[in-house]
Amino acid sequence: MADPQQLKNDQRRDWDAAATGWKKWWPLLERSAQHVNDRLIELAGVGPGARVLDIATGNGEPALTAARKVGSNGHVIATDQSPGMLAIARERAASSGIANIEFREVDGEALTLPERDFDAIVCRWGLMFMPDVKGALVGIRERLRVGGRLATAVWSTADKMPLTTIGTEAVRKIAGLPPPPPDALGPLRLADETMMRGMFAAAGFKDLTVERLAVTFEFDSAADFAQFRVDVAAPFRVLLDSQPAAIRSRIIEAVIEGAGAHAVANGRIRTVNETVCYAATR
Repeated sequence: MADPQQLKNDQRRDWDAAATGWKKWWPLLERSAQHVNDRLIELAGVGPGARVLDIATGNGEPALTAARKVGSNGHVIATDQSPGMLAIARERAASSGIANIEFREVDGEALTLPERDFDAIVCRWGLMFMPDVKGALVGIRERLRVGGRLATAVWSTADKMPLTTIGTEAVRKIAGLPPPPPDALGPLRLADETMMRGMFAAAGFKDLTVERLAVTFEFDSAADFAQFRVDVAAPFRVLLDSQPAAIRSRIIEAVIEGAGAHAVANGRIRTVNETVCYAATR
């Protein structure tokens, strides 16, 4: 793996670059993912008055869901390494009138927070982008009170993740790209349940539970899906920008064609994906 700090710098740049796209698409995505937010809050045992930490909150979830749950006597701290994504989360909180939440720019692997003894910590689709997942889990456990709960969601295997895999192989061939290395910080990096169980155990967690949820994202058309990919996936956009016009067109066409395999009524694209939720106790 490349230098971890350089990887984090690159990710921060990419997430900031994609923030405008996430601001455009979050309403569609969060409508489809709200049940995941709700389940993570349940698995973490979040209730009224709880103190909750959300790591890698992105556009603000499941932090905003947690803030509604804990009520006026509770408090949520939502962290992310991307200022651009945090700006979206702050806007969402303000527009919803949620005041019992604060947002901080913090590296999820180095939790430089004075607060400790959280009742619950949640992390939705963030662990896979951390170079040192084992170290991150150790640090997360140390921030929980004894008996506190961690609940996190990661994505499943490639065959159950059309959202991220549609057109991938065709695009790679058109652009002449090699396959990514096995340890690349991609969304499917933590799909191996056995590996995840081992890391939770090594970090000292107990009472681990694992469950799988379907997450269905729908788009108006195959072209709409391709635009989503351009808007929210900074590396994909960088790839497009580096290619001549003819190759760019072929790449977009390949994504549109791949998305077409998931068409339902009226040409809408429906991708049924699988997320894996892990929950454990300190």
